[in-house]
Amino acid sequence: MSLSQIKLFMTEYLKKEGKFTYAEAGEGKPIIVLHGLMGALSNFDATFQYFSEKGYKVFIPELPLYTLPLLKTNVKNLANFLHEFIAYKNLKDVILLGNSLGGHIALYYIKQYPEEAAALVLTGSSGLYENSMGNNYPRRGDKDFVRNKTRDVFYDPNIATDELVDQVYEVINDRNSLVRTLAIAKSAVRHNMANDLPNLKQPTCLIWGKQDTVTPPEVAEDFHKLLPDSDLFWIDKCGHAAMMETPEEFNEILENWFKSRNI
Repeated sequence: MSLSQIKLFMTEYLKKEGKFTYAEAGEGKPIIVLHGLMGALSNFDATFQYFSEKGYKVFIPELPLYTLPLLKTNVKNLANFLHEFIAYKNLKDVILLGNSLGGHIALYYIKQYPEEAAALVLTGSSGLYENSMGNNYPRRGDKDFVRNKTRDVFYDPNIATDELVDQVYEVINDRNSLVRTLAIAKSAVRHNMANDLPNLKQPTCLIWGKQDTVTPPEVAEDFHKLLPDSDLFWIDKCGHAAMMETPEEFNEILENWFKSRNI
């Protein structure tokens, strides 16, 4: 399925209500999916489809990465936005599933509201440390640089289609988006979660690509050591976005984990 086809699919489930734009499908226990800094709702298309048919109600809110006031563009306020969304939808005992920055937002949310999340799923999450797109990132106007750095996110560079590269290129060539991208990246460093992780009691599923170069395997191992109740699963020949690159294996691991934990 091409990126344009995925966007079309997601549009069928897209809702806009007040300040919230989100995809919603299924019935059952609520899963809230949180995308990354350069991510999109469509990155989780396969997971959204799969679990909405497996007894879960799946939500993917569009995070206000580029619409918050600049001084409020940080991990803390993105977690506050998540809190507002959960309250708006009147959800209880949510399962938070985050990739990259989305995982970091989930962690900060649980730090602030420890009683409101039933479980946590992290894949390629920031929150401890990560490698950015390079010391010269973002280089505006240099499409080859953006293409190469986007390919580096994946084990299989072909996942970085021209459509996906164009999406990233568009973000970093818009001044408003660029300034906020940098603000969020700096915020992620400031809001390091190492001291907080031992206090997070939720059962946590860590699903990591063995070839992740953005949040390398040692990051997953550190999460596993610091989180009191975590299980770590590896996917071989997989980079930073397992739910995109190896969706079938990602979904199988997660479903089996839900069953083992009665979630």
